[in-house]
Amino acid sequence: MRVLVILKATKNSEAGAMPSQADIEAGIRFNEEMVKAGILKATDGLKPSKFGKRLSLRAHRKPSITDGPFAETKELIAGYWMIKVNSKEEAIEWAKRVPFRQLPSNGRDAEIELRQIFELEDFVDVPPAVAEMEKSFGTSPRRA
Repeated sequence: MRVLVILKATKNSEAGAMPSQADIEAGIRFNEEMVKAGILKATDGLKPSKFGKRLSLRAHRKPSITDGPFAETKELIAGYWMIKVNSKEEAIEWAKRVPFRQLPSNGRDAEIELRQIFELEDFVDVPPAVAEMEKSFGTSPRRA
């Protein structure tokens, strides 16, 4: 199963505070552990929402575009890991190991959200063209 491990934004990440060298090194070591375990598929940090755009798509209307920053920090994400594990419990165990203890003590309350990703097998009667497209992206669990 693929799981998106979402690192929620904080006031510091939204302010653009960059990690220290020690923080970066701790993150690299953690990512290397996931690579060695064969579970890490992708990971990235995101720039603050002030660099973002939000599109509101309404039926029968022109899309509305809002420039960042966005007010509700608790609803924003600062980064993510895409992992492939055997169970939700395994995903939780990996998420517990994210190296937040290395971060400076600045009042930050770290929050991570785990979201299972739909797999092709979750859908009934998938048209052959869609199944073939999934294979070409390399996202099908049979190919990963």
